[in-house]
Amino acid sequence: MTESPPSTSAQAERDLRIAELESRLARRRLGVRPLASVVAIAVSLSLVLMQRRELAYFFSSPVPLTLGAEGEYRFDALASNRYAQVHGIPTARGAYEQDGAGLFVLVGLRESPFVVRRPALPGEDWVRGRAPPPPDARPFAIRGRLLVEDEAPRYRDALTLLRGMGELQPHDGKVWLIVEGERPREDRGRVLVTLALVAFAVLNAVLLIKGLSRRYRGA
Repeated sequence: MTESPPSTSAQAERDLRIAELESRLARRRLGVRPLASVVAIAVSLSLVLMQRRELAYFFSSPVPLTLGAEGEYRFDALASNRYAQVHGIPTARGAYEQDGAGLFVLVGLRESPFVVRRPALPGEDWVRGRAPPPPDARPFAIRGRLLVEDEAPRYRDALTLLRGMGELQPHDGKVWLIVEGERPREDRGRVLVTLALVAFAVLNAVLLIKGLSRRYRGA
């Protein structure tokens, strides 16, 4: 016995039901994609904002600010996150820091608010757990990245220690750090990472716009 074909109305009803289910599934998929794009954009831009000081320093002038020498310091030239040079007589005590395989000394300059971070010199050998030796007492000139203490949280403990030794003279209540060797235009890797983050954010913005356009067209 041969089965009779479904009626036209039943076939139309079934097709309509299938179309509704497909539409709901499509809307659900499009609902997840815009959310993922928004999250990706937010994370990318947050990471870019976290690098704003590093990027500002990268694009700052490579010509150093001249801060003067002992007895003739130019406090009017102070500007945080700039390349600077200074000459001075080191304080009698300093703070030592082991950074990777290298040993560094943070030492103040007498009669100034300046603290210099530089590699340890011969004779400045420090073993963790022992009292650090006094820094090399010879006057020196140095160039590096100038930071007001509020913008150098990594060195907060060392700066607090040196403040407490009483050999620094804060300017307007602030101590200033000079990190030797950090020059503008050198950290290109950070710039490339930032460009990649911006490109990722732009890509997700495009996907977000396309996803929302499809969503509204299918509504």
